Amino acid sequence: MLKRRLEKFTLSNPDVKNMKILVAGQIGAGKSSFINSVLSVFQGEIVNEAIAEDLGSAASHSFTKILRAYRIRSKDADLPFEICDIKGLEPEKISECQIEDIVNSIFGHVKEGYKFEEKSLTSDDEHYNQNPSLSDQAFCLVYVIDASKIQLTAEDKIITEKLKKIRQTISDKGIPQVIVMSKVDEACPLVKNDLKMVYRSKIIKERMELCSAKVGVPVSHIFPVKNYHNEIDTNDDVDVLILKAFDQIVRSANARLRRGASNI
Repeated sequence: MLKRRLEKFTLSNPDVKNMKILVAGQIGAGKSSFINSVLSVFQGEIVNEAIAEDLGSAASHSFTKILRAYRIRSKDADLPFEICDIKGLEPEKISECQIEDIVNSIFGHVKEGYKFEEKSLTSDDEHYNQNPSLSDQAFCLVYVIDASKIQLTAEDKIITEKLKKIRQTISDKGIPQVIVMSKVDEACPLVKNDLKMVYRSKIIKERMELCSAKVGVPVSHIFPVKNYHNEIDTNDDVDVLILKAFDQIVRSANARLRRGASNI
């Protein structure tokens, strides 16, 4: 039902053909795998268009180097959504420059193909979009956070403080934010045995509440998922969680699109 509803979804502004959604997250959290999972759900087969970087503790750098948008397609037609991938957040390298690049990407100032560098994009760069249209802007920011590693470590604090800063900046402009809490099967043995138990798990509930407290996103906008990673076929239980998250993302983004660019 969710899939069919999204396949028939009509954007609130007819001037925008493809509504952009920006996905951010710490390296290894499953940011690119979430994008691949969304693509897989709608195509009905495993898709690996975004280079996945969720390598667990072995991940030391982001495989995503440039801003790239992925069009959501079903078997029947292209859907009016684009999900944008950016460089993963590296705790030891997070700077004001990277925060500026993320904010500029949301507001449509960064052209697709921009390579993220150590310094932020400036207005005289060829990849800087001085006058972004509605179609250039992202109308929802999605944070991907690893459910199995939500702890009060020094590294974790660095990431969440930066996310809070981004959240404060874009909240002033009315941009909605959603947390996708990945790797729920690694966080809870009950869920690992049966993915349908995810919303009955005390551990997952506690992780969602911790996410909310640390980043400032309401629990109602936090969605536990298991991404496709090593699978060769799609699975209904995985699809349902991905679709629940993506449905809320789309509806939040569309509500912001309805208000237009007056506050951006």
